[in-house]
Amino acid sequence: MPMCSLRTYAIVLLLSWPFSSIHLLASDNRLVPGMPLSPGSTIVSNDGTFALGFFSPSNPKKHYYVGIWYNNIPKFTVVWVANRAMPITDPSSAVLALTRSSNLALSDGNGHVLWTTAKSSINISSSPDTTVSTEAMLDNTGNFIIRTLTNSTILWQSFNHPTDTLLPGMNLRLSHKTHPQQRLTSWKSIQDPSPGAFSYGADPNNLLQRFIWHGSMPHRRSPVWNSYLILGNYMDNLNSTIYMAINHDGDEVYMSFGMPTGPFTVLIRMKIDYLGKVNMLSWQSNMSAWTTLYSEPAHECNVYGYCGPNGYCDNTGTVSACKCLDGFVPRDEGLINRQFSLGCRRKKVLRCSHGNNFMIYPDMKVPDKFIYSRNRSFDECTAECRSNCSCVAYAYSNISIRIIDGDDTRCLLWMGELIDMEKVAQGGENLYIRTNRLNGNRRKTNILEIILPAVASLLMLICMLIWICGIRGKQEGNEIFSELILGDISTSCELADRKVEFPFFSFREIASATNNFSDSNILGQGGFGNVYKGTLEGNKEIAVKRLCKGSGQGVVEFKNEVFLIAKLQHRNLVKLLGCCIHGDEKLLIYEYLPNKSLDAFIFNAARNSVLDWTTRFKIIKGVARGLLYLHQDSRLTIIHRDLKASNVLLDAEMHPKISDFGTARIFGGDELQTNTTRVVGTYGYMAPEYALEGIISVKSDVYSFGVLLLEIVSGLKIGRAIDPTAGSSNLMAYAWSLWKDGKTDDLVDSSIIESCSLDEARRCIHIALLSVQNNPNARPLMSWVVSSLDNKSIELPEPKEPMYFAHRNYGTDGAGESFVDDMSVATLEAR
Repeated sequence: MPMCSLRTYAIVLLLSWPFSSIHLLASDNRLVPGMPLSPGSTIVSNDGTFALGFFSPSNPKKHYYVGIWYNNIPKFTVVWVANRAMPITDPSSAVLALTRSSNLALSDGNGHVLWTTAKSSINISSSPDTTVSTEAMLDNTGNFIIRTLTNSTILWQSFNHPTDTLLPGMNLRLSHKTHPQQRLTSWKSIQDPSPGAFSYGADPNNLLQRFIWHGSMPHRRSPVWNSYLILGNYMDNLNSTIYMAINHDGDEVYMSFGMPTGPFTVLIRMKIDYLGKVNMLSWQSNMSAWTTLYSEPAHECNVYGYCGPNGYCDNTGTVSACKCLDGFVPRDEGLINRQFSLGCRRKKVLRCSHGNNFMIYPDMKVPDKFIYSRNRSFDECTAECRSNCSCVAYAYSNISIRIIDGDDTRCLLWMGELIDMEKVAQGGENLYIRTNRLNGNRRKTNILEIILPAVASLLMLICMLIWICGIRGKQEGNEIFSELILGDISTSCELADRKVEFPFFSFREIASATNNFSDSNILGQGGFGNVYKGTLEGNKEIAVKRLCKGSGQGVVEFKNEVFLIAKLQHRNLVKLLGCCIHGDEKLLIYEYLPNKSLDAFIFNAARNSVLDWTTRFKIIKGVARGLLYLHQDSRLTIIHRDLKASNVLLDAEMHPKISDFGTARIFGGDELQTNTTRVVGTYGYMAPEYALEGIISVKSDVYSFGVLLLEIVSGLKIGRAIDPTAGSSNLMAYAWSLWKDGKTDDLVDSSIIESCSLDEARRCIHIALLSVQNNPNARPLMSWVVSSLDNKSIELPEPKEPMYFAHRNYGTDGAGESFVDDMSVATLEAR
């Protein structure tokens, strides 16, 4: 029979369909053959979350569309559009029908098919008695599905045809052996859902990265996949992390964003808007509005290639800015700290040799246009770049899921200019850049050629200081002292302001305040010397660190501490009041903290119960905030390098204050050098890559914080053997053993177990184990640690087994006493 219009056919079906098969669509979640959907009617998911029907986004209403929107919120929000390229101009006679050929078809009053799920013309059966074998139903996830009634086989679903929105449980196809790649495509404008200029999806040439495209040009490139990408803030009422993941299912590779299991009380969606931004949005019922959890590009500096070749966008400061890699300068000097699209050029031509060193840039979004070298270990990746003079950079990561050819390694190589880089506060990785600097083994010189000039300079410096203090007076001495002592402390050209304003105390004044350094005034002792309590005129109490001649903390460390603490201001850092140099005497004067150091409590059986769980948790969070300030919020990035219980002081209210900055390391401006041959710190607290290779980064302090966290929770010391009979050589091994066995409650200090919040203690142990992982890239940043301590709803990933060093015994009695103790290491030569 000749094909009639869908509208005419729908009327015939309505008149001839058996009454028992009729379903009232206004309250149903289904469409069946013979029961089309007309304007003014909707179908609603079983749980009432989503509705499907006709709508018009324009005002005045000109064009109409069939779409899916949130049904139970006051703000009309569309998540899917069927006929976005073919709007309905006359809605009075439009219908959406499920045909007998199991296709959905949208037609206007003239019988013109505006949209259909079929790729060929619709073949409608003329027999009204044909048994209904399919239905179209709106799922609670927002997925509109055509399925068979006999076995619920899915024949078609809206989730396979995304528009501008990705919903939880919805996959965006990155590749398939037969099906095309999928993208989210923006609306043309806020009132026009037709396909717009921007789209979002994977790089068609490489599945490891995603793009926002403006037409065919890249607009924003997301970080390269290594496992998953955390998106935005953590949701209190989700009790979970929102993250973007890449998955492999049969012939298909797809991306999706994760949500917690169980019933959802919060609405989440991912959308690309008509301005080219991808936003993760959450519905806030108390404000009746959508709030943004994550957005890219977040600001202008995030736009693809904004800083040009060999330039990167630094997102770690208050204001994002373009910067050049070390050894590069802007091609256009006038545009520094703004966009310089011409990028950066090398100061000196790169002379490639196998002896070239590679500078490590941590926390980076790696560049575009890389070569993916598969099935490589880290050492093999390094060797491949080092042996190829065309290779200017490399990056390496272990992928947590095997998505491509079963390969779970990711070695990336760059052979030309480096484009579209960013330094990020969270989620970055190490980028290794080839430099002209030679490896250390080619730069060895006679040690006397280094030591003798240094000793001579120090002797001259001390003589000049004695002259200053004795002749020129206290005020003038302050200024010259600042220039001489602190003038050469900077290792970065950005540290131009070298004057430090602080009181310069006379030796007589401090001797009088401490009762001539009486033994009764000693607050503590260490390898550096003694700390004395003193009282200045006006009854101001102070603590005086007196560095002895044999102290491992010499002039360099003294200068370092004066410079750093004078510049730093934070409630969780000890406050430096001044200093004094008199002959061989070097004195540092601090605020007095009556409760001394943390180790005097947690490792003392008679006093550890004073620190109940509430106080310990307050100390943990205070130390974390102090480290965050050092790493991120201060003007300079500062690595403490010797965080331990004895360097955490407690005030009268048991608020913690980090002290002892003598061994701290400054990262100023673009300075990202992270290698040293002078390893300083304390055994047990030092990260493996720092202790063994001399690699310094903020993750070195994160490791020390993880050790300290285990000590605070357990009351046990990292340098003491725990229970050799149980196979646990030290605290870290013991904690990991309990974690594997699901017995972390056994790690909590027995003196506080009854009053302890076990949920908080378990969370602290979990964060500690994440912080002491062997791979520094796997350790969290302190910003994440602070958020995770403050927000219990943040989901914590699974930690990997940490590296811990077996204890060696000295002597022949076999008592099992560990040599690892709270002993500061003055200098260790890294291999």
